[in-house]
Amino acid sequence: MMSGDIPAGENTYEVAPLIKPELRVGFVLLNQFTLVPVAGLVDSLRFAADKSFRSQQLFCQWDWMTLNDEAITASCGMPISPTKPLNMWAQYDYIVIAGGMLGETRNPPDWLLDALRDLNKAGVPIIALCSASFVLGKAGLLDGKRCALHFTLRDEFKERFPASTAVIDKSYVDDRGIITCPGGTAIDLAANLIRRHCGEVRAQKGLEYLLVEGRADESSTTASGVCVYQNERVQRAIDFMRAHLESSMTLKAVAEAVGTHPRQLHREFVANTQEPPANYWRKLRLEHARRLLVNTSQNITTIALACGFSDASHFILWFRKIYGETPYNFRKRRHEVERLDWHGDPVGLDPDL
Repeated sequence: MMSGDIPAGENTYEVAPLIKPELRVGFVLLNQFTLVPVAGLVDSLRFAADKSFRSQQLFCQWDWMTLNDEAITASCGMPISPTKPLNMWAQYDYIVIAGGMLGETRNPPDWLLDALRDLNKAGVPIIALCSASFVLGKAGLLDGKRCALHFTLRDEFKERFPASTAVIDKSYVDDRGIITCPGGTAIDLAANLIRRHCGEVRAQKGLEYLLVEGRADESSTTASGVCVYQNERVQRAIDFMRAHLESSMTLKAVAEAVGTHPRQLHREFVANTQEPPANYWRKLRLEHARRLLVNTSQNITTIALACGFSDASHFILWFRKIYGETPYNFRKRRHEVERLDWHGDPVGLDPDL
């Protein structure tokens, strides 16, 4: 028999095309971190990560890291070992700093503060769980921003970081790429991250199996969480963009809707979001298109028009530029993975992950 030949009669398996997950999260666990919010966040990712319930990291992927690449202990006494060496630049969509006991987060190492500042400058969103907000505060990343805190930490936080606004009635706050969560289960936060990257269906799957009632859409301001920008006009412009994703109206119309001129809106957008309003609106349209590709059977042209693109060719051009593949291939590869996973067959992941 030639090397590589398959003996007659043996079972063979169809392997799904290799795909990259829509949501990648790097957890950096500090010693004595609080287990519950970390567990709520990662279990929500786990349910969203495949179509069945085999905990495969297909559509969501996560890694555990520590500051010294060695095992640490959660505040409850549970030992945790990292799954990868510390590398916060490994193409993660979010870096999560998980804190807990204040003794471990009041005085973080300078090199960690420098790394977090660099991540923020590069536009990588950072999530602080529990007392990790003290780490971001010391890095200066919460100056002029709102920060969701546990009520027991508010007084000390306000004394240490008076340039930040302490919030104690939200389960999380997203303020210009810095997301703070006071603790609890972090399931509200997880659901909105999943909804944003993977669509409503996967977000609801996690909520249902974690026995949590459905929450409001990420675009709504709720008692549980809030996404804010320091400039109120920029926030209103973003809300207007979200409400008109299917429209081909110009940025001049957006500026007029929020009571300013296009040049002023451009300056304020760059100052608050680090990108021009045209780019931001296109990003919102493409994210919406990706959700439609996964969660509906609408054809490419219909989705293009529903997301404000003038035609399918323009949509395909930008989709390929941002995501590295055509909308057709994006949908085909994910549906094939879902089909094989649902039937219990082997599935593929990108070996470069």
